[in-house]
Amino acid sequence: MLGLIQFFTLACGFIVSFFPDEIDRATAHWRQSQDLSPPGITHWPTDISRDIVPVQCHSHNDYWRRVPLYSALEAGCIGVEADVWLFDEELYVGHSRASLTPSRTLRSMYIEPLMRILRRQNPITHFNPFHDEPLNGVFDTKPLQPLILLIDFKTGGEETWDYVVEQLGPLRESGYLTYYNGTDIINGPITVVGTGNTPFNRVTGNATYRDIFFDAPLDRLVDKVDRIDTPAIIRARSDNSGQGLSGISSGDIEPDTFDTTNSYYASVSFKKAVGIPWMLHLTDRQMQTIRSQIRAAHRQGLKVRYWGTPDWPRSLRNHVWRVLAQEGVDMLNVDDLESATRKDWAPRLSDWWH
Repeated sequence: MLGLIQFFTLACGFIVSFFPDEIDRATAHWRQSQDLSPPGITHWPTDISRDIVPVQCHSHNDYWRRVPLYSALEAGCIGVEADVWLFDEELYVGHSRASLTPSRTLRSMYIEPLMRILRRQNPITHFNPFHDEPLNGVFDTKPLQPLILLIDFKTGGEETWDYVVEQLGPLRESGYLTYYNGTDIINGPITVVGTGNTPFNRVTGNATYRDIFFDAPLDRLVDKVDRIDTPAIIRARSDNSGQGLSGISSGDIEPDTFDTTNSYYASVSFKKAVGIPWMLHLTDRQMQTIRSQIRAAHRQGLKVRYWGTPDWPRSLRNHVWRVLAQEGVDMLNVDDLESATRKDWAPRLSDWWH
């Protein structure tokens, strides 16, 4: 019976593959030139993202999308992710070294498209002779909503840092980046967050100007009063490399080390920090862990993001999404953009074999 079900599922997937992907098909208007838009009442200067309602979701491994960046924006995701590798003084985007190609760079896939989109969102016209203050973001329905560009440093943080800073130059010079001025956070259309091997010491090296923020280690923010130890968390305390830990000594990490002046996200692997829901639901202990971590991050003003949440069966995935959203997680880290942004998470029998 299981074999028949799997055969039926594969057959359906084969048939569906002949039909166009609705999200990718809809992205065509993002990429067309403004000069091609016919005049009339159906178009306006900032209509590039019309009818799109932003949703608190992060497009995990966004560069895998059929149309990177645009598919996520079309779905309403307010966060996208680019894994960058430094080779020959260029930043290439991909999941591994084997997947890198000369044409897939941070500049071509994210910086230049975002510049084009934001120029359209901030036009100078007869009716609007000066730029709006603050500048408009990528979503016409919510222009003050920033887009979170998560840059995952895959190569060494110290050597990669300067190249990332340099390539963000066009966005910086146009006033599109969120930054810290030594006193306050000045919000812009794009908020850049560094993860992976991003060096914390370089993030905090300038006390009066920062426009790359840190992806803090969520499990390290919980103080002794709230902490609910698991073996994974205990082991992590002796490690000071990788996401949220690079460029800082493990002994220097305190619950108040990370705040809004140097960090934006507080993230951690769901599997390592919370555990696997073996009985297809979260236990009381797992719920206490989630709540203590959310409280700790929010005390510091940081946005909570779990990565590596269960993705199968869909009933479990949707259950975890519902719980995280209800408990106050600020960003859902997702692969299935359409299901996440539609928020149609009711249990279905078919979820068990998809």
